[in-house]
Amino acid sequence: MTTILITGAAGEVGTALREQLRDFLPAGDYTLRLSDHRDLGEAGAGEELAPADLTDFDAVLKAMQGVDAVIHLGGIANEHSYERIRDVNVDGTYHVLEAARQAGVRRVAFASSIHTVGFYPREPIGPEVPVRPDTFYGVSKVFGEALGRMYFDRYNLEFVSVRICSFQAQPKDARHLSTWLSPRDAAQLFARAVTAPDVGFLVVAGISGNTRRWMTPEGWDVLGYAPQDDAEAYAAEVEHLHDDHSDITEQRQGGIFVDSHYTGLAGKEG
Repeated sequence: MTTILITGAAGEVGTALREQLRDFLPAGDYTLRLSDHRDLGEAGAGEELAPADLTDFDAVLKAMQGVDAVIHLGGIANEHSYERIRDVNVDGTYHVLEAARQAGVRRVAFASSIHTVGFYPREPIGPEVPVRPDTFYGVSKVFGEALGRMYFDRYNLEFVSVRICSFQAQPKDARHLSTWLSPRDAAQLFARAVTAPDVGFLVVAGISGNTRRWMTPEGWDVLGYAPQDDAEAYAAEVEHLHDDHSDITEQRQGGIFVDSHYTGLAGKEG
């Protein structure tokens, strides 16, 4: 039996993986261990619940026992104050990787973000370009990738960073024609990220097979990821939905996150 721990399992991506991840896992007996500080509901068939707050190392370590691989989705998925980003995203990711090391986990798949490179112009870039984070949130994802690199080199903990762009049920505006990641492609991508053999350390674009994509597909072949969806199917519905093209938010990959006045959740929640 293989046990896969999913942190942030009550979130949007976590909920999608809970519903569809098994569709893309190789044949075998899998247990999904679901962790979050929010309500996870009732455990279904082949599921275990392991509530934990990422800021509590002991709780994370307890949830990690007997785990073979981790899909680390947990954290604040938006801009916030530096202090909140540090406590949850930075320290929380350290807690996950250190707990994984101590528990003998073989691989971590990390939900990184387009906001690691959000200040790049809207043109194709690969995972090898220097980072250009657009927010404290983006910086936290850069930190997570760097920490994953160190844990692989130092402890041989395999690490796949998936730079999620725009996870949505379907595209909602013109930007999503380039950045969309559909729920079923997300499930396939993370399933491949925790099961493909001998990946070492890898950074890949977290998008569907979008015709207009800005991120190139290096590493998808290593994972065996073959996206099934393309945002172009929604072009007629959304390509007219955009802001002023002269605004920096319409010129950079990070969208609204590159606006110097954008504060996300800061001041809106604890």
